[in-house]
Amino acid sequence: MTDQGTTSPTPAAFTPPAPDPDPATVTFTLDGRQVTGRKGEMLIAAAERAGTFIPRFCYHPRMASVGVCRMCLVEVSGPRGATLQPSCFIEVADGAEVDTTSDKVKKAQDGVLEFLLVNHPLDCPVCDKGGECPLQDQTLAYGPAETRFVEEKRHFEKPIPISELVLLDRERCIQCSRCTRFASEVAGEAQIDFVGRGEQLEVNTFPELPFSSYFSGNTVQICPVGALTAAPYRFTARPWDLDQVESTCTTCSVGCRVAVQSSANRVTRLLGIDTDPVNHGWLCDKGRFAFESVNADDRITEPMVRTGGTLVPVSWHDALERVAAGLRAAAADGPDGVGFIGGARLTNEGAFAWTKLAKGVLGTDSVDAQLGDGLPADVVLGLPRATIDEAASADTVVLLGGDLREELPVLFLRLRSRIVSGDLSLVELSSRSTACTAAAAVSLRYRPGDAAALVRSLVDQTVAPPAGIDQTALDEARRLTGGGTVVVVVGRGSLAEDGALVAEAAQVLAAARPATRFLPALRRGNVLGALDMGMAPGILPGRVGLDDAREWFSPHWDVLPDERGRDTIGMLRSAGGDEPGEAGTGAPAKVRALVLLGANPIIDLPDARLARRGIDGADFVVEVATSTAALCGRADVVLPAAEAHERPGTTTNIEGRITRLGQKLVPPGQAWPDWMIATELAAHLDADLGLDSLHAVWDEIERLAPAYRGITRSVLEGPAGADGVVAPLPAAGVDLPRRSAPAPLDPIAFPGVESVERQGAPPRAGFAESPTAAGPSDGSNDADAGGGGAASDGGGGAGAARRPTLLGVPAATSVPRVPPTDSYTSRLVATRRLYDRGAAVAASPALAALVPNSTVRVNPHDLDDLGVRSGGPVLVRTATASMVVPAVADPSLLRKVVAADFNVPLAEGSVADLIDASAPVTELRLETP
Repeated sequence: MTDQGTTSPTPAAFTPPAPDPDPATVTFTLDGRQVTGRKGEMLIAAAERAGTFIPRFCYHPRMASVGVCRMCLVEVSGPRGATLQPSCFIEVADGAEVDTTSDKVKKAQDGVLEFLLVNHPLDCPVCDKGGECPLQDQTLAYGPAETRFVEEKRHFEKPIPISELVLLDRERCIQCSRCTRFASEVAGEAQIDFVGRGEQLEVNTFPELPFSSYFSGNTVQICPVGALTAAPYRFTARPWDLDQVESTCTTCSVGCRVAVQSSANRVTRLLGIDTDPVNHGWLCDKGRFAFESVNADDRITEPMVRTGGTLVPVSWHDALERVAAGLRAAAADGPDGVGFIGGARLTNEGAFAWTKLAKGVLGTDSVDAQLGDGLPADVVLGLPRATIDEAASADTVVLLGGDLREELPVLFLRLRSRIVSGDLSLVELSSRSTACTAAAAVSLRYRPGDAAALVRSLVDQTVAPPAGIDQTALDEARRLTGGGTVVVVVGRGSLAEDGALVAEAAQVLAAARPATRFLPALRRGNVLGALDMGMAPGILPGRVGLDDAREWFSPHWDVLPDERGRDTIGMLRSAGGDEPGEAGTGAPAKVRALVLLGANPIIDLPDARLARRGIDGADFVVEVATSTAALCGRADVVLPAAEAHERPGTTTNIEGRITRLGQKLVPPGQAWPDWMIATELAAHLDADLGLDSLHAVWDEIERLAPAYRGITRSVLEGPAGADGVVAPLPAAGVDLPRRSAPAPLDPIAFPGVESVERQGAPPRAGFAESPTAAGPSDGSNDADAGGGGAASDGGGGAGAARRPTLLGVPAATSVPRVPPTDSYTSRLVATRRLYDRGAAVAASPALAALVPNSTVRVNPHDLDDLGVRSGGPVLVRTATASMVVPAVADPSLLRKVVAADFNVPLAEGSVADLIDASAPVTELRLETP
């Protein structure tokens, strides 16, 4: 009992229990201080996150550690005391004591560098790596002051071209194995390896097999010495002469982040920047080396007008007056008399300005950024979108499209790495084998036109599959797609097949598997951004339909189209006389004027005959182009536009991720950015777009385009926008990942790349910016920066107009009827190649030589029926064309399926001469010549 006469003690202050340690972290001692690391993390990475750089040569955070260079040796205390261990090869352990600066460590580093320099040539003044060389830097920081060796160094013939793009200097190689590991682990193309032993060990290719990888330029970038150099950059500049800016590659629609480096107003090289959500630092060779087209000698530098059959230079005023007069004349019978083709090479701001001119001034809805080689825009914009990270982390990816290695190479790398690690299963649905076939868990072949039928049998076991489908493989595909997270990569697998047929298959999947997400595999650079900006029939900016968004846009735009317009195929058919419109009949007016926005349908359209008819049949043709090589040869007016790296702005990739473009060069001559051309042309049409600066364009996009609501300039230019912003924002507001540090993920993999904070962010001003536009967004614009989808409807004077809802998955309607098969007719599959005769490759000398010659590929049994051996000639005949070409046996094809590459040289003519864009599938017959 408590004594009544005593005072009870004062209770001690409550101390909450210590939180349980995070099971995902470990604590260790690094150079005398306590730091934490992630469980399973390599010691070298944990130390770097803690602020201690450990020198290295072989280590790369995106590849498996091998510990071959021994430069990263550190002292780690263990049961037997402190021992030297390679920090790139051991995981952090709880309670470990690590010393990176002891005398033993310094002596080991000194010795490693001394041995590396025994045979390394002292040619730094003439080496391309000089000035940005990790071997130079680490020798100065950690190596001996002078050499003890006086013997003759080894010598090799140099340089050796191991490919058209990469040169090898064997004397400089330090055998770090970065290049060979990248080729084998990341690219899956082990075309280079170590040859020889001892002092004669060297990196080389296999006999008679060049280093033909699409990713060879990455080995140059990650090489820590000058052993591998890029042919286009070799001896062109010194690192200290270069200036740079961070930007986005627009060669394809993946949107890889790059550092654009230049000297004397000429691009010298592009380097990949490690953006975790997108490219992991890798670039394809087309994206890396296509910058040569920007430096081309045939760049258009002034406006031109056709006079007496010849294009002659004129002033901008005269050229725009001529364009305005031609468009007025073409629209005399109705606004549908004017059509706009192209736009995927524009920035988002340029695409928006041209859309506003076409739909908000002229009133025509005949605008199409896809050149007959994409998918229906309402389906692309309506499917629930996945990100690249979501695709890479899914349980199963369904590939319903073309060859990713040829069309979207870095997306191929991202998915391949997960497939090889066993974390991802791939189900391939295609008409021919692709680079993904070998890694696919299931690969199902279908005849052109049967995609939807195959998908119906995939999602419904009661539906019989099309002919030729292996039942066991189909059952396995059903198992893989029936549970877990599924992402569908959907694209145009064949240009000889109507895109609506593939879209129907995607719609069937979306209806049967509501949780499925989709990643559109459209190839052209900013095609998703152009579609978002309304460059498609029936679409207005912000992923909304024309009819649904009419009330929202009417207060801001002078006019809006009355009816849905024509796509590219429809415009060319109308201009060519295939579908003439007549005034007063209720039918759309005949297309009399075509405005080509960075597009040449004669090269780009799958149906070359239709493209020629349409261009020749138009009364008036305007080309907005960058080089004479890209012209169709029929233009009445040519307007010079700024090219990639010459204009600021934004772009949108396949995920809907918006990233900024950095302007590094001044456009040549009188070339203008696209948004300015559209704005000035509107003035000559007695209209005012209200877009007096690049900032004003983006502010209107954010204010009017529902999918871009809340993505203000302050969001894009702030830390949260460093890796891009995915549209639309979540309804809860801006909650975006931020780059943890400005430093590159692997400092020695990115020569010359410094943080944007040091080199300067992409220019914040467009051409002719007003002083007030150069600052942050005005209050009305930035007030919604945290609102995202929850932003009020009243911004920008929209009044009480109802904000339109974003497009959803449309029902599969008006799908073209595929004719039944017979025993005599084959169906054509036309696929893309990375290197083709497109404008970017044709204007890049390093890439133009890599365009392959094409053959037709046929099932071996079909060749046997003709009595033709593989490689022999066959006569290919369609209803409108015929040609004799070599045929190669391809057992991966189903019978009565013929495959060929699009836009590459064929022995006779081009596969585009065989394709009929008006037919759901292109049918042909094979005969002996």
